[in-house]
Amino acid sequence: MQPELQHDTTVDGEYYAAVDLGSNSFHMVVVHVVNGSVQIIGKVKQKVRLAAGLNDQMELDDVSMERGWQCLQTFAERLQDIPRSNIRVVATATLRLAVNAADFILKAEEILGHKLEVISGEEEARQIYLGVAYTSANQGNSLVIDIGGASTEIIIGNDMHPIHLVSLDMGCVTFMERYFPKGAITAENFEKAQYEANKLLDTAADTFLCFDWHNCLGASGTPQAITEILVAQGISDAIRLDYLYDLRQQCIDCQHIDSLTIKGLEDSRKPIFPSGLAILITLFERLKIRDMNISGGALREGLIYGMLDNLQENDRRSQTLNSTMKRYHIDRHHAEAVRGLALRLCHQLCAQTSLCHLDTEAVLGAAATLHEIGLHIEFKKHHEHGAYILSYIDLPGYTKLQRVAIRDLVKCHRLAIKSETFTHYHEEVRPMLEGLLRVLRIAVVLCLRRQNKHIPEVELKVTEDSWTLLFPDGWLAAHPLINAELANEVWLQHRAGWKLICK
Repeated sequence: MQPELQHDTTVDGEYYAAVDLGSNSFHMVVVHVVNGSVQIIGKVKQKVRLAAGLNDQMELDDVSMERGWQCLQTFAERLQDIPRSNIRVVATATLRLAVNAADFILKAEEILGHKLEVISGEEEARQIYLGVAYTSANQGNSLVIDIGGASTEIIIGNDMHPIHLVSLDMGCVTFMERYFPKGAITAENFEKAQYEANKLLDTAADTFLCFDWHNCLGASGTPQAITEILVAQGISDAIRLDYLYDLRQQCIDCQHIDSLTIKGLEDSRKPIFPSGLAILITLFERLKIRDMNISGGALREGLIYGMLDNLQENDRRSQTLNSTMKRYHIDRHHAEAVRGLALRLCHQLCAQTSLCHLDTEAVLGAAATLHEIGLHIEFKKHHEHGAYILSYIDLPGYTKLQRVAIRDLVKCHRLAIKSETFTHYHEEVRPMLEGLLRVLRIAVVLCLRRQNKHIPEVELKVTEDSWTLLFPDGWLAAHPLINAELANEVWLQHRAGWKLICK
């Protein structure tokens, strides 16, 4: 007689959900939290364009409200499976502005079976910053910008603490309705939109210019759309003002929303892209932004993490690397050895050159830690398998550009060096990544025997045309296997146009 199978119905961890009723889109994110690790298990986004229903008297029309209610019907079923105490539903600018917002809210709460909170612009900015800080860890002060459908939030903060924030009544939906009538895209319309954005920034810009920030992060659809355009056009780089000017001219050349054709721009984003672009250009000019990266989160993530105030591990990058090593069965001891040696060599490199940028060590450290992630599939091409995995998994704590750099370093950490790997990066970033790749490859070779006692105290000397590795007397002769691998690495770097000497 077969024994009766016992079914374990216990579900570990807890589920949480955040719902954001934005002026352009409604969002819902559902996460599963186990042992302090936060895993996104569901995301829903629908373009509702609620702000498009506001008239000059700030009344929300019936058609827009109906679009919103229909969207919430799809959210409601999913929320039934989550404890009420683990759900937060908020609304932003449009329902702050609408004089008849109570009509929408009453039916929305009935549909969701949950209280809806209309948050202030300042609270929205604070939650956006927390969502960015939790998912895109950065050193020093950060400037965070979120261009929504009816408002734009600007925040300066450090680590988890917002220092100064503001919410302005300008958004991609409202500006599209006002300054690009009937979808016409002209230079004059851009000028009108930017003129109004400049007026709204008059009261805020000077205060932000008083702060010194190390990086700028975009946390909304317009920067995300621009990043997707750059990727589609083979450009791995942060958003820069010259790219924005070029995109503005491309929009003007198309003349109308119906004719807007830009490689990489999704159809769903086209109706509000010119207005969002006008706002972003103005922000770059007034706040003297040099470049902007994309954050890993925004308002929804801020709401989620706000409910998780008992998380023990606050370092998002460490949490990400630890969970990824566990998930893909990476040899932690070996990964830490390669990382430690790579960072020691990186310190020597940075002391002798001007290659290093902010978060150089974070990118190199992650690539070194995850360089064997592809072994999860097989050995022969594990560097390529690793790049494939890193192309599709999320790495909370790292920006999109950092994740791409980590992927490419892993892809090139062994065998032949493909010279074209870094050609799509900006010329300011490319030399740094090439230097990090050389450091990573050397560290992998020197940790070949996978035992710390065999890792030498090596010194790196850098001149304009060559690198020299200095080993303890007799060490290379005592380690013929690693010496042979180093000789091969010298040859591979020579073929890539880099001179490496070992002695």
